[in-house]
Amino acid sequence: MKLTAYRPCQLAPAQAIALRQEIELFNAEYCAVLDANDLERWPDFFTEDAVYRVTARENAELDLPVGLVYCEGRAMMIDRAVAISRTQMFAPRYMLHLLGLTRVESATPDGILAQTPFMLVQTLVEGPSTLHLAGCYHDRFVRQDGRLLLADRQVVHDTNILANDLVYPA
Repeated sequence: MKLTAYRPCQLAPAQAIALRQEIELFNAEYCAVLDANDLERWPDFFTEDAVYRVTARENAELDLPVGLVYCEGRAMMIDRAVAISRTQMFAPRYMLHLLGLTRVESATPDGILAQTPFMLVQTLVEGPSTLHLAGCYHDRFVRQDGRLLLADRQVVHDTNILANDLVYPA
């Protein structure tokens, strides 16, 4: 996924606002599930053939496929969620997602393209709170059975030096 230069939204303001509100509600539920450590519900936000990737901004700008996390299809996401939730081999922690305003880029029959900046704060039960990851979601949403689902979520992080415990979905 090569990051593209800024493109102004081509939608009518009312349509862009309605889509932004819908996506922000979606992201609020997505983050609430992750922040509640209900990881086995995380794959429910994606289509069966969705792609989820966490990668550095530098790699995204150069269109390099290398990422810290790569899941192709909901089945891989389920495997990851179950592995994290049932074989936890790291210190207990709380995660808190902080989201910026969503910017809708476009809406076509192929999906809705949107970007949402985020910060992920981690608090170790017996330690301090730290900024775990910061960046932007680059999303393609589709409608299935009347609800939004992620067909593609590229988590592009600005953080160059990462903790070696990046296991939770962003």
